[in-house]
Amino acid sequence: MAATSPRQRDEQGGFEFEPHHCFACGELNEHGLQLQIHTDPDGSWIETTLAAGFQGWDSVAHGGIVCTILDEVMAWSVIGRGTWGVTARLNVTFRKPIATGRAIRAEGRVLEMNRRAARTEGRVLDAATGDVLATAEGTFMAPPADQLERLKARYGMRRTSAAGES
Repeated sequence: MAATSPRQRDEQGGFEFEPHHCFACGELNEHGLQLQIHTDPDGSWIETTLAAGFQGWDSVAHGGIVCTILDEVMAWSVIGRGTWGVTARLNVTFRKPIATGRAIRAEGRVLEMNRRAARTEGRVLDAATGDVLATAEGTFMAPPADQLERLKARYGMRRTSAAGES
């Protein structure tokens, strides 16, 4: 885990979560990806290098792992808008093999958002060349307000700064 916390901001300012066991972003899951998510109202992103343990074919990332990464950055792009969503639809296009042991960057952003759903897109890039390796589109459904508050409490979401602070 990195020495500094990931940058997590929404329309109200900075926030952070208690350590948790999510396969994608949980720092307590020793078998997970432990992605360091960065988010703000414009989107979310991660930079990582996938270990050989996440391969499908020899030295190539497993497609399910790639889908997980794209799902995660798109979900966090919704969180950066100040709310949460659960995946209702995920459509992934694999453009080039994603090598394990090579740095990648994944990005997610909200294309359209209304009271009930967010339409998102994501992509995985080769961090060195900028080549697009995979793309995705997704739909995330907003939970009811009471469920949103329970989720925030369950994961220990707390504010770290006011809007406009760095």
